[in-house]
Amino acid sequence: MKVLKFGGTSVANAQNIIQSISIIKQKSGKKVVVVSALGGITDALVEAINKAKHKDPEYKNALIAIKDKHFTTVEALLPEENKDVINQYITAAFAHIASLLEGCFLLGELSDKTTDTILAYGELLSSRIIYEKLKQLPGKVAYADSRELIKTDANFGNAHVNFETTDFLIQYFFDKNQAEITILPGFIAEAYNGLTTTLGRGGSDYTAAIIAAALDAEQLEIWTDVSGMFTANPRIVKQARPIPDISYKEAMELSHFGAKVLYAPTIQPVLNKHIPIHIKNTFAPEEYGTVIRNEVVPNQDSIRGISHIDNIALITLEGSGLIGVSGASKRFFGAVAKEQVNIIFITQASSEHSICIGISEQNASRAKRAIDMEFQYEIKQLKIKPSCIENNLSIIALVGENMKNHQGLSGRMFSTLGKNNVNIRAIAQGASERNISVVIQQKDVKKALNTLHERFFEDNIRQLNLFISGVGNVGGKFIDQINQQKKYLKDNLKLNVRVIAISNSRKMYFDDEGIALNNWKEHLEAGEANNTEAFIANVEKLNLRNSIFIDNTANAHIAGIYDRFLKQNVAVVTCNKIACSSEYEHYQHLKSLSKKYNAPFLYETNVGAGLPIIDTLKNLIISGDKINKIQAVLSGSLNFIFNNFNEDNSFHDIVNQARQEGYTEPDPKIDLSGIDVMRKILILIRESGYQMEIDDIHNQSFLPEDALTATTVPGFLESLQANAVHFKNLYQDAAQKECRLKYVAQFENGKASVGLQCIAKEHPFYNLEGKDNIVLFYTDRYCEQPLLIKGAGAGAAVTASGIFADVIRIGNV
Repeated sequence: MKVLKFGGTSVANAQNIIQSISIIKQKSGKKVVVVSALGGITDALVEAINKAKHKDPEYKNALIAIKDKHFTTVEALLPEENKDVINQYITAAFAHIASLLEGCFLLGELSDKTTDTILAYGELLSSRIIYEKLKQLPGKVAYADSRELIKTDANFGNAHVNFETTDFLIQYFFDKNQAEITILPGFIAEAYNGLTTTLGRGGSDYTAAIIAAALDAEQLEIWTDVSGMFTANPRIVKQARPIPDISYKEAMELSHFGAKVLYAPTIQPVLNKHIPIHIKNTFAPEEYGTVIRNEVVPNQDSIRGISHIDNIALITLEGSGLIGVSGASKRFFGAVAKEQVNIIFITQASSEHSICIGISEQNASRAKRAIDMEFQYEIKQLKIKPSCIENNLSIIALVGENMKNHQGLSGRMFSTLGKNNVNIRAIAQGASERNISVVIQQKDVKKALNTLHERFFEDNIRQLNLFISGVGNVGGKFIDQINQQKKYLKDNLKLNVRVIAISNSRKMYFDDEGIALNNWKEHLEAGEANNTEAFIANVEKLNLRNSIFIDNTANAHIAGIYDRFLKQNVAVVTCNKIACSSEYEHYQHLKSLSKKYNAPFLYETNVGAGLPIIDTLKNLIISGDKINKIQAVLSGSLNFIFNNFNEDNSFHDIVNQARQEGYTEPDPKIDLSGIDVMRKILILIRESGYQMEIDDIHNQSFLPEDALTATTVPGFLESLQANAVHFKNLYQDAAQKECRLKYVAQFENGKASVGLQCIAKEHPFYNLEGKDNIVLFYTDRYCEQPLLIKGAGAGAAVTASGIFADVIRIGNV
């Protein structure tokens, strides 16, 4: 014999009921079918009860909607000649419910006993409707009222089963019953005094397990709307996958910690009989699902699943009055037990200074009052503090039968959460080592589940979530590179890179599932108006793991908000030099935040675009070397300009060409005024371990006064044209000396300068071509021959590749 249970979604409407019946028909042999209420009906009845309790007359409309749903289901499911009996039953049932709710409305209260009577109708109605449909099939079909078979105490709302009586009644009934299919309502039972009781939410699973155990069924099948138990909640973790086989104990742990596909007490009745439970998807019956059995599958993964419970409150009792005092724990737990509050989580410091429990938020106030009352004497004597409640918490649990055979799982769990700035409020691990449980902020659940799932189930594939500001020349090239290399990164570096947000000065667009990069421009154009505060708020609200904010702008306002991202554990990658060349105190503040919140702050492209200048410098300092002198040509745009400027063309034309080809900032004055080079040498000086402000750098400008004072880009370009003779003289003066013009940055003996210089043939800078940069580091170790770094130092593609490299560095941390 097989026992099949169909959940609320499986019998939500006529179409779903027909699908469930087709599954029943395919099963051979005798079958017992346990059904839940039509999908959403139990919740709807609870809502109607609450409205009546609060004297809200809308309860009547809520009840009409519930009744109409049942009549609609019958109308679509049964032929006309079979409707009368069930319609009369529905009418009588709702007349009874209406009278009970009217009394509730008048009194403003409803007893648990009457609540069970009302809620029981959900399963009674659905089972009767399905029975009427099954009677049309060939073969004998029977109906059994579960209240006649399952006997309980009078603990209404969550009754306890008398298994000795219940097993006898079930076995006696089915010994006489010869029907091929027997349909029963789940969730409901009957107390010793003949009153209707319920078995708690999820009780239909429990009903099916009780029946299966009493009949020694060959298998219990739970039909639902998902394909088994998953490695994590698939609504939160998109990469979660079904667990094909799992032990009873593992399934109980996952269910206890919130895996809603199975009601935790379901397992107990079938566990001792070694009856396997098969969880299947009503809407994808061909999928394997999950089989829960007694034996542990050999060579299985150490972690079988990750589960969580929301709406948890921590209650902590602490004080010296607990230390060495026998019976304190007993009093603590006894006080909570008297209030019939279920304790989900327990931890106690080895010093005995504090006891901490996790319970449902709705019970927190009652539990606190009971605890404080129990310890009122010690509280008055100031030996113990009044108990403290923390709300808005969740419990995350790693579950696996084989965890005890693997070292370091706790460390991997804690380090994984720590890297994503998920603060752990409490920790518990049983001696069985079947689960590790931690309490965290509820807002961090999605990030924590995805991070842990990625760590333990996804072959170490790490997901990076990018938020991009600036999609012009550099930003556009960067997106193209990500799109081109996406498969390579996943296959070879185990990095799944997703672009979650893009923005420019006008628009911003978010997609928490990842933006399709083939048509990102269309998405951005259809986005909402750009607003910095809204952008930051969206990043904070999404709270995604491994989040990286990428600044491809030269915008001072954007550079000024890095601290807000770092404080949210969002890494920052930027080619914008403004932040790192701002006041030294702010520069150090950003680096401090990066360390404090474990959020990388990378800016390799601040100097030399894609060249590894800053990274090399950092490695020198880390290894104990000291920078004594720096000489550098740090502006690829200025190098391009002066390499192409000659007697045959005008300085204005070359600058305009450099601007159009993306070698300068959108405002070329930033490059030509020397401010860009000043920022770059300042960053290198600071990275070398020296404290300096930008005003300390001497700027020997080659620009005429009217160019320096120009306030617009067109005005600046016009001034270059007006001063053509000035620039021609600069060129001719260098040519006469057989030198080349280079814009050089220098640092030595605590002093720094930038300016145009005539470079002789024997100097390493002389043959620097195109838009190349070159840096010479003179150090304690490189004192006679400097360390030289040379290569392309400007251009959208190379800058984008430098940003790309910083992103990969974060992914490989």
